[in-house]
Amino acid sequence: MWQPEPGWQPLPSGPSPATYGVWVATVDGREAVVKRLLRPLPHDPAEGSDPRHPAYWRRAADVALGGAVHLTPGLRGLPDLAVEEDDEGLTIVSPRVPAAPPNGLFAARSLGRFAGADLGDPPWLASGVLETRLRSVERRGGWTTLARTPVADLADRLWSVRDERLACFAALPSVPSHGDPVAANLPGRQGDDIVAIDWSTLGRGPLGADLGYHALTAREELEPLLDAYVDALPAPLRERRADAEYGARVMAVYTVLTRADWALGRAALGEGALAGKFKHPSVAPYLRAMQRLFPQLEALL
Repeated sequence: MWQPEPGWQPLPSGPSPATYGVWVATVDGREAVVKRLLRPLPHDPAEGSDPRHPAYWRRAADVALGGAVHLTPGLRGLPDLAVEEDDEGLTIVSPRVPAAPPNGLFAARSLGRFAGADLGDPPWLASGVLETRLRSVERRGGWTTLARTPVADLADRLWSVRDERLACFAALPSVPSHGDPVAANLPGRQGDDIVAIDWSTLGRGPLGADLGYHALTAREELEPLLDAYVDALPAPLRERRADAEYGARVMAVYTVLTRADWALGRAALGEGALAGKFKHPSVAPYLRAMQRLFPQLEALL
């Protein structure tokens, strides 16, 4: 059975069931990041084996092996040092990106440039990222914990129109999408581009979707981020500002509410009244993000 080497330092990793772990290691005298992915077992959900599903288990390796983002504008990935496959899964060894995070406006501009990239049409590009996440929430009964908070009415109205909003969202122009452009995945710069990491949800998505996801962790408000994003889009899309704004708004609003409900739901399992947990360190950042995006929530009603 595969195991990390002694001395490797573990790093935080996302919730993907395919990710066994991520570590910082020294490989051939240079600092590297090692990511271990597990092959789905016969009893695992079928989505892990679907190349178009956002949770496809080996997309990060396919991106690395195909070099799909080594020369893309705006966002690019560094060539990996090694990709090793065995019966249990895959091990990806990547150079560690020196931390020099760009500001939010530079990141928004880079996402706009990346929207004009040519990714070709490999069979493993992800699609329907937001729709997939909301279907998962549906199976859990919706935003059940938000229903116990002062934003219950607002959340209920937005939940009730989700199908209409998602249909309009899906009808927007489709562009290349990183899929998870939070600040932690945009750690450095290389000339006029951002060196991005974690390409496990690379695909195509509605115009503005990446910007909306980035807005959740950016310090800037959505309006200046949108200006920078639209200004960097390729010429035919630069005239679609309203579409980009709608795509960013839908992605930001439905993601921030889903995250807030998730955080509150975990906190609610403990003792005490739910209202007493709003300032808990595991909950407060999600509620602050929701408060900051309140104008966008109202705009979708």
